[in-house]
Amino acid sequence: MADDEDIQDDWLIPLAHAEEALPPEEAAMRYVRRFAHGSMDIGLYAPKGADTQSPHDRDELYVVTSGAGRFVKDGDERVFGPGDAIFVEAGAAHRFEFFSDDFAAWVIFWGPKGGE
Repeated sequence: MADDEDIQDDWLIPLAHAEEALPPEEAAMRYVRRFAHGSMDIGLYAPKGADTQSPHDRDELYVVTSGAGRFVKDGDERVFGPGDAIFVEAGAAHRFEFFSDDFAAWVIFWGPKGGE
């Protein structure tokens, strides 16, 4: 997870500003946290080539901003595209597969470790 200097203090989070703050395309993890409030964190996730994340300890919600592909959660596979929302409960194995080069999604984490 990014450190606190990546967090902005405005309640409006422009997608373009988050995209500009992403690590370079060759980075192992292309995620930037842009907002935090209480137990909630909002960031932009835009992997290139492969999604190497592992299960998280809090509930999360992805909102796809661009691109398409397949999402796998605990062995269940679904096709996704722009505008789709994907819920992942804490501890669930998940990953994006066969996603387009322009794939990006807001990711929102919240709640206690172990999920709600």
